[in-house]
Amino acid sequence: MSEQKNQNNAQQKNTQEPDLNQLRKVRREKLADLQNNGKDPFVITKYDQTHHSQEIKDNFDELEGKTVSIAGRMMSKRVMGKASFCNVQDLKGNIQSYVARDSVGEDAYKEFKKMDVGDVVGIVGEVFRTKTGEISIHAASVTLLSKSLQILPEKFHGLTNTDIRYRQRYVDLIMNPDVKDTFVKRSKILSAIRRYLDSEGFMEVETPMLVSNAGGAAARPFETHFNALDEDFKLRISLELYLKRLIVGGMERVYEIGRVFRNEGLDTRHNPEFTLMELYQAYTDYHGMMNLTENLYRTVAQEVLGTTKIVYNGVEMDLGKPFERITMVDAVKKYAGIDFNEIKTTEEAKALAKEKGIEFEDRHKKGDILSLFFEEYVEEHLIQPTFVMDHPIEISPLTKKKPENPEYTERFEFFMNGWEMANAYSELNDPIDQRERFRVQEELLAQGDEEANTTDEDFLNALEIGMPPTGGIGFGIDRMCMLLTDSAAIRDVLLFPTMKPLDK
Repeated sequence: MSEQKNQNNAQQKNTQEPDLNQLRKVRREKLADLQNNGKDPFVITKYDQTHHSQEIKDNFDELEGKTVSIAGRMMSKRVMGKASFCNVQDLKGNIQSYVARDSVGEDAYKEFKKMDVGDVVGIVGEVFRTKTGEISIHAASVTLLSKSLQILPEKFHGLTNTDIRYRQRYVDLIMNPDVKDTFVKRSKILSAIRRYLDSEGFMEVETPMLVSNAGGAAARPFETHFNALDEDFKLRISLELYLKRLIVGGMERVYEIGRVFRNEGLDTRHNPEFTLMELYQAYTDYHGMMNLTENLYRTVAQEVLGTTKIVYNGVEMDLGKPFERITMVDAVKKYAGIDFNEIKTTEEAKALAKEKGIEFEDRHKKGDILSLFFEEYVEEHLIQPTFVMDHPIEISPLTKKKPENPEYTERFEFFMNGWEMANAYSELNDPIDQRERFRVQEELLAQGDEEANTTDEDFLNALEIGMPPTGGIGFGIDRMCMLLTDSAAIRDVLLFPTMKPLDK
């Protein structure tokens, strides 16, 4: 019985595939016919588009009866004898067009009937409202601007296969209006961030992506070879060390929004190349960065979404209320019931980790163990906007120590929805202390930690020139876009995410 079913499925598949191939063949034949008759759409170099679809709908009262020119992709077509309807989709939305033989001419109407869904067309005509009340364009001319030789997914079912959606984003954008809306919002988020920082006196700068020393974060870099110099280089993992050089140079408030590259795995929140924003402000500390972060998030949400209350996966988060501020020690005490102030040695911390089933490595110290407890017991609870402050020195190689307790640093991570959204410091500006931190990182590298930093002599030289007290922060722009657009995965907010090759 199952063998017969398989044969039927195979026969059905075989009958479906030639249909698609036949449809593609017909389209190529139509193109060849157009070209043979001197009407090749691909020789057209421009088209005068006067309006977009939504603009016509929004301004119908003043445009009714006037001639407009639109351009876009034909998404549907209904031929009814001497008159037809088609729907054209452009950047702003879609609009119906009424195409009548008596209005466009007999020959032009024959050509229109041969056009396919997916073709790019230009339509000139008068704006009117149909008997059913739909704002439309009464076409005087229809021009084929580009012939589609492929078949779009069937409109009713749309494009739902996520793998194809990510690989063929161009089709995804055509078929799924909400996807286009997500990326329009992403663009607005970036614009709003820039406007806010510019208004606060920050200067946008650009720093190298190709570096000899990839520092500023705990991550394994991608490596490449520069043929002209016969030297190995790395793709940057952070923006930090170059931006701090600019603070040394007297550029008191700087920021950069750009791609960084980390040789790590793929999951719903990680892509090997992603957009990071880092900013540095002289003469402030991590408390100043908290105030900036709170105001930035609140401003961007209000500007892009029109509200400071956002909903992600059904959970409401309120950016309008003051953000919670809690130390890492107090957070672990609150959610795990363990007070690390009472744990004095690394041995005690490791014994506690064993008791609680927390995995650690031999090289880990008390501060590392505290961080592991935080990840295990606390992060998932940090749904509302929360600043987790005062991280242990072991996990903060570029951060100022707390003067009253040098085991901890003036650092915070910003959390929402259980995710780390930003990481900020009172920046370390003591070159002697920084050299010692680099030495410890080099030891970790020698012990097999591929994410440890290496000593950056030029950066140390910059610190010896003298860097003022400085607050700095790094924002994950992609995660911010995920939250503000209610997107389930990082791939949903990256136009072209990294994908496995199809043959794998």
